[in-house]
This record gives sequence, C-alpha cells and structure tokens, in this order.
Amino acid sequence: MVGLVRTGTKNLRNLAVTVFFLTAPIFFAQANNVEEDSTETFKPGEMIMHHVQDTHEFHLWGELAMPLPVILWTDHGLDVFMSGGFYHGDGTVETSKGSYVMHHEKIYYAGVHGGEHGEAEEVHAAMPLDFSITRNVFSLLMSFALISWLFISIANSYKKRGSKSAPKGAQSFFEPIILFVRDDIVIPNIGEKKYEKYLPYILTLFFFIWINNLIGLVPFFPGGSNLSGNIAFTFTLSLLTYIIVQFSGNKAYWKHIFWMPGVPVPVRFILAPIELLGTVSKAFALMIRLFANITGGHIVVLSLASMVFLFKSYIVGGVVTPFVLFIMVLELLVAAIQAYVFALLTSLFIGMAVADDDHH
Repeated sequence: MVGLVRTGTKNLRNLAVTVFFLTAPIFFAQANNVEEDSTETFKPGEMIMHHVQDTHEFHLWGELAMPLPVILWTDHGLDVFMSGGFYHGDGTVETSKGSYVMHHEKIYYAGVHGGEHGEAEEVHAAMPLDFSITRNVFSLLMSFALISWLFISIANSYKKRGSKSAPKGAQSFFEPIILFVRDDIVIPNIGEKKYEKYLPYILTLFFFIWINNLIGLVPFFPGGSNLSGNIAFTFTLSLLTYIIVQFSGNKAYWKHIFWMPGVPVPVRFILAPIELLGTVSKAFALMIRLFANITGGHIVVLSLASMVFLFKSYIVGGVVTPFVLFIMVLELLVAAIQAYVFALLTSLFIGMAVADDDHH
C-alpha cells in the first residue's frame, strides 16, 4: 500500500511538472508584453480572444513570432506573400498585385480606410478571396500528416508481423484504443453485421478530434492553436456526420420520419416536420458540444492566468497556479471525453439510420 501511495504521489508530481511547462508560455509570454509598456492597462478580454481566435502567425514567445503564408485571389490573380507585414510596421502590405490591410484577422484591400494595422471603427473595403494558411489551418494539416503517418505505420506493421503477433512501439499504444472504439462504441450502436462499413470513418473522427484537442492544450505547439474550438471545424465534422447518416438511412428510417407508424394520420403530418428538424438538431448539437467545451476550457485557463497580471501580485500567482494546473489536467481528460462523445453519438445516429424495422 505504501508503495502504491509513493508511486501515485510521484506520478502526480511528474504530471504537475509537465503541465507547468506546458502552461508556462502563457504566463511568461503575457508577462513580457506587460513589461514592455507598464503604462498600458492590461485587458484580459483582448488577451483571451487573441489566444482563442485564429491568426495569420504563430506567436511563440514575447516578440518572437513566425509568419504564415497569405494566399489571396484578387482582381489581378493569385497573390502569395508572408503575413509579417500585417503585424509589424504600418500594417500595410504592398505587392505587385495590390495593397492590403488586416482588420480583426480579416484581409481587405488598402486605400478605402486608414488606421495603423488596419484598425478602424468601420470597415467598408472590399475583400479578396482568402485561402491563407492560418494557425488553425496549419494545425489541421499537421494533425492530418501525423495521423496518416501513425496509422500507415501501424498498418504496415500488421502486414509484416501479422495480426496475431504481439504489438510493438506505437502499435502497442494505439491498438487497445482502436479495439475500444470498435468493441465499445461502434459495434454496440451499429451492429456486428454493418459496423465494418463505418468503422474507418468513426476511428478517423475519434483520433482526429482527440489529437487536435491535445495539440490545442500545448501553447507553444504550434503557437497555441485552437482548432477544435473553431466553429467552422466542428461544423464541418458535424456536416459530414449528417450527410453520412442521411445517405445511410434505410426505408424504415425514412418511414419513421415522414410517416410515423402507430399514430393517427393527422398526427403524422404534424410529426413529419418535427422529426425532419430533429435530424438537423442532432448534428447541430454535435457541433455546439465540441466547440463549447473546448473553447470554454481555454477561456477558463486564460481567465485564471489573467488574474496574476490584473492584481500584479506574486501571492495571487501562487494561489492561481494550482488552479490552472488542475484545470489543465482536467482539460486532458476533457480532450479524450469529447472525442469519445462525438464518436459515440455519430455511431448512435448511424445505428438508428441503418437499423432494421423491428429495432426502431
């Protein structure tokens, strides 16, 4: 028993130290910004929104930042340049195909309104089509490459050693998780006869959401991206699930939506639009649940960190830091839970669409 307690205490201490180094860039980066201009009033709302919203650069440490490619389709064709000019100098970028300013991370043609760094009360300028590699887009591409490399490597190891051989390396870590998704999420909700068709999609959903949630918890990897807290990201995943569910629906599924059996005919006309709206509300709930939980966790952590700079006290810092560590550890759990819930509900919706008539 004493050995278990010592082991648990050691693991908890190691976890706390790890989370501290993961969260330290939030404190020190903001501290550098405050020290640069002590007369400037610290605005926690602006700091929080800066870390949560998507940007065209990675803010790494203090004034250290990495610009990202800006890709615009303008009246004069394709225009590609780096985003550094928007954040330094007068905030205007001039190229051979035009001049541009940025206002709240949106790029406009310059010349219609002024203001340093494109800051104006109202923006009436025309906008080029923006296909830029923003912070979230870069995180999306990076997670896609990481997941592809991981699972291609795992698949190749199965081909070489066979499915019955003992797993090694990354395979030994991911195989239990893959089996958990298959045996405890997909098969119970879709059924043993039909689950194989949908298993690749649900596995991709689970790991894609989970890995991006974990990346978003590391402030300096890559620059504190918040992909899972982006409503466009969660909307796209929910839309894919909605399309797959509707195209997978069998005759019994659509019959229960448009012509509910077992109820009077006049009531069926009332239930049909309600049931049809229910199919949309399920996807909407998927989108909002993931977005709200991930964004809410980031805002709580950043709000607690802001208290240090609002009170400018080491005592407050000593009190707040344990709470930040606790929330960060909780966020590690939430990152996995949200991936699990999204995969579970997707499996449930697909299972309802493909179930036989006697199971509805």
